[in-house]
Amino acid sequence: MNIENFTKYEIARILGARALQLAMDAPVLLKIEKEKLEEINYDVLKIAEMEFESGVLPITVKRPFPEKKEDKLKKLRKEELEKSEKEEKEKIKKEQEEKREESDDKKVEEKAKEEEEEIKEEGEIMELAQPGDELEEADAGEEEGV
Repeated sequence: MNIENFTKYEIARILGARALQLAMDAPVLLKIEKEKLEEINYDVLKIAEMEFESGVLPITVKRPFPEKKEDKLKKLRKEELEKSEKEEKEKIKKEQEEKREESDDKKVEEKAKEEEEEIKEEGEIMELAQPGDELEEADAGEEEGV
């Protein structure tokens, strides 16, 4: 383990975890003389730091990496780029025309509804002729002609 491979946050986490293990009577992985232990006053953090610097700690760090993409980017030629831009513009124009047509259709429908309502209000709608009405008119015509 090389200290240069870890961030300061990872180092702090590793030392803290190892110090906790040592405080809970985990075996020391280095052979340290009694004088050295007394000099550091049996400080578990100092012992963990010495183990880390010597590279004997069995602690690893897993870092998340971005997912690899299989797609390869291809370089577009100038003609292909212009063609795709032209297609995009045509697509936008079609969409705008469709929206205009829909709004025109709605206007025509609204106008027709308004006219129907006006006609209903004015009472100009003629009633449908019933078969009985025609017979009555025919009878009335025969009586007049006799």
